[in-house]
Amino acid sequence: MGEIFLSTEVLVYLLSETILGMVLLVAFAYALRIFFKWDFQAFTPEQFKLEQGAYLINTIAIFVFVMKFGLILYFAYTLDTLANLIPGAMCGAGVIRANGYGSPLLVLKLVILFLLILWFYLNHYDLESRTYAWFRQKSLLFMLIVLLVGGEWWLDFAYFANIDTHQAVSCCSTLFGQLEGANPLPFGLNTTTLLILFYLLFSVTLLSLWSKARYLYILSNLLFIYIAYYAVVYFFGTYIYQLPTHKCPFCMLQVEYHYVGYFIWFSLFIGSFLGINGVLISLWLSLPLSKRMGYWVMGLLGFFVLLCSAYPLVYYVKNGVWL
Repeated sequence: MGEIFLSTEVLVYLLSETILGMVLLVAFAYALRIFFKWDFQAFTPEQFKLEQGAYLINTIAIFVFVMKFGLILYFAYTLDTLANLIPGAMCGAGVIRANGYGSPLLVLKLVILFLLILWFYLNHYDLESRTYAWFRQKSLLFMLIVLLVGGEWWLDFAYFANIDTHQAVSCCSTLFGQLEGANPLPFGLNTTTLLILFYLLFSVTLLSLWSKARYLYILSNLLFIYIAYYAVVYFFGTYIYQLPTHKCPFCMLQVEYHYVGYFIWFSLFIGSFLGINGVLISLWLSLPLSKRMGYWVMGLLGFFVLLCSAYPLVYYVKNGVWL
């Protein structure tokens, strides 16, 4: 455990999370007070102070939330650096499974990322409303996120404190390889049907967004995230590594592969979360879909698909064969 906490990356990460957590805790106390005393119809000195406090909370929340986006990327980088300290680990895949806290922590980070984007949407529309129509909903969501961030902070320390640098972990080849000939793909799919579904779901996602078929969009985008993960790990990733047996979602984050994994996973999750939250907020607040949101989603998901597709195409052009 001592070696883990002596790592510069771990110290920077935990210190940053602690500072942001303390700032959020102060904002949470203000938000709780404002939530119960807020009355936009009142023209009193107290209400004026509450409105000033609300603007301060918005500023703090936006700053902290932007920092949280960066810390998710830094967390992935930190995992890769720890691979040198843990026996058997080749990348972050083995490190994240070094104990039982890693996988729940990673899932919680994605949930918080999803809710942060939802809060940004809600905050945007609330500030555009002259009557702060969604102030209470925004405050409740903010307080929920703060509580989840508190749970994330506890899991951060529990995870790093329970990494045993003397116990070997499974490498990515063991975790994501085809052990004993078992098919790792969902629903018994083969690679061909996986790719057909990948491009089909991408097309349906964009078309449903363009045609404003909101429920179809949510369903197709969720399925696209699921299928895209397997497509990247078990097909496109092998062309990134130029090795058919190397299947891992973490190794592509390393410098040897020009950190392309950050661009791949960032564009997939941010593009999908922006779209799903944009549709959810339009349903929740009975608002029309934002055209700007649609352009961002199409751009990010289009970039993701083009980037993934470029690797096998370039490989085939150079070598005349597929892996």
